[in-house]
Amino acid sequence: MPRTAIATLRVRVDLDGTQPPLWRRLELASDMPLNELHGVLQTAFGWTDSHLHRFSSRPDMDDPATVTYLMAFEIDEGEPGVPEESVRIGELLTSAGDRLTYTYDFGDDWTHTVALEAVLPRSDAAPRAVCTAGERPGPPEDCGGVDGYEAWCAAADPGHPDHEAALARFRDITGTEVASAEFALSPFDIDEVNRLLSAPAGTELPGALADLLDGVVDARAAAWLEKTIAGIPLPEAPDPDVAARAVRPFTWLLDRVGVEGITLTGAGYLPPQHVEAVAAELDLTDEWYGTFNREAQTLPVLEFRESARQAKLVRRSKGKLVLTPAGRRLRTDPVGLWWHLAAQLPLASGGGEIERHAGLFALIGTAAGWPDLDDGIARGLDAVGWVGRDGPLTTYTAHDASWSTRTVLMRLGAFEGGLFKEERVTEHGVAFARAAVWTWP
Repeated sequence: MPRTAIATLRVRVDLDGTQPPLWRRLELASDMPLNELHGVLQTAFGWTDSHLHRFSSRPDMDDPATVTYLMAFEIDEGEPGVPEESVRIGELLTSAGDRLTYTYDFGDDWTHTVALEAVLPRSDAAPRAVCTAGERPGPPEDCGGVDGYEAWCAAADPGHPDHEAALARFRDITGTEVASAEFALSPFDIDEVNRLLSAPAGTELPGALADLLDGVVDARAAAWLEKTIAGIPLPEAPDPDVAARAVRPFTWLLDRVGVEGITLTGAGYLPPQHVEAVAAELDLTDEWYGTFNREAQTLPVLEFRESARQAKLVRRSKGKLVLTPAGRRLRTDPVGLWWHLAAQLPLASGGGEIERHAGLFALIGTAAGWPDLDDGIARGLDAVGWVGRDGPLTTYTAHDASWSTRTVLMRLGAFEGGLFKEERVTEHGVAFARAAVWTWP
């Protein structure tokens, strides 16, 4: 008989066919509907919700005695079964040993067995779902089912005879160039799983970000973006010393402009002495060439000044570069300047929507730790409908479109290694990108 009081169900979930077993132990609220359990299992095993799924009372779906519990899409398509959102797990798992089958991706057929181990008392403070144990990393999407996963695990060793073939297949499936050192599967991280499980359900996204996601029509792309954004923690106040070091280039520029402003040349550029000063402050030796005395020929200086203008810190007035009210106010407030810059991003030098989208994906990727930022930006632009003349946008186009936003990130020290070596994201770069993502208007 189904329980009426809410209890905590301790279950072990095994991915069938894996040796040694790939499993997770979870403690779940017994009133959890199956569609919510689906989300928990996706998180626990690292799936991206890119495929169809189905719950069933038995592994064999062709058995007439098997009851199937279907996602809304299958119900809408007329498939026979029970809507998953109408059934709670406490109705199906009532005694130790009871089992439920969860199948994900009807191509690779990942079959998970959910086995009830114990029924425990439940406190009001208990989380809806928590992971208490597990073994082995979750498989990548579309890796060929259990056989493909096991082959990949074996070939993750560079000395394995199938390593290069497996690496080539990984590159083909993901569309990314991955070095051998990056091929190893991410280990099971119980703290990260529980962080994602405990993320507030329905955290309200900034309006423009929510509108952007609403425009993604491809289900796989939408799931990828939603999961990525859900995994970005809400921002925290930066340490004042960290903020001061990060925003130093912009503070320096505001002090340089000062209350008197800087008289521009007849063509609207900074005079040579100011160009040289900016170049010295930004230490452009390794990223540009020339004499650093003409702004039109020293693009990093021009782009830096333009980023400050777009961020509403400086403006042109009567032939001068002057501070805006925000610039005057924030000259001596590095933490306030940090938040102001975060709120102004993404930038678009030409005002184009593609630049804003590309800049946003640059922020999302920096906050989420994408290993290949340009590839992620291109994938994001493709998801929201941007295309080139010959098909999907290239990583080069993605890089160029995000340049205005990346200029700010680079000047804040978000990346280690210099202007053209952005592979390593700094800790405060991640923190700033999180702030920018969650303050997008």
